[in-house]
Amino acid sequence: MNKMEEKSKILVFIDEDIQPVAAFSSPVNFELDTRKLVDGKHTLRIVSKDPTGKEGIRLIPFEVKNGPAIDIEGIRENAVVDGVLPIMINAYSKGDQKRFLIEGSETPKSIPSWVWMLIIGFAGWALYYLFTYLTLKP
Repeated sequence: MNKMEEKSKILVFIDEDIQPVAAFSSPVNFELDTRKLVDGKHTLRIVSKDPTGKEGIRLIPFEVKNGPAIDIEGIRENAVVDGVLPIMINAYSKGDQKRFLIEGSETPKSIPSWVWMLIIGFAGWALYYLFTYLTLKP
């Protein structure tokens, strides 16, 4: 038996495809190009066959998001709502891997209520301190 026959064979499948996207001898390093997959949930199925014919299977669920990212402010998933909702939607692309797109890459957010409470509390304390300082002056 030569060395190639003594190694385990590895077959890599995406989702429920019958044809493997890759076939290797163990061990292996390879790159999975997700740009060829549609956005959404997928499963990487790895089948290994040892030289005696025994099979092992490993399933790895993953999600592809190659399309533009979508951020929404004003409503959350499974929210119970009524009335008129102000909703802000931003969609932006990552561009390519060689240059970074600044325009539209950040989603503007409204100021959280705890920040407003902190500002109001500080302003109230500052006014209290100012009034007590001014009344103590002779």
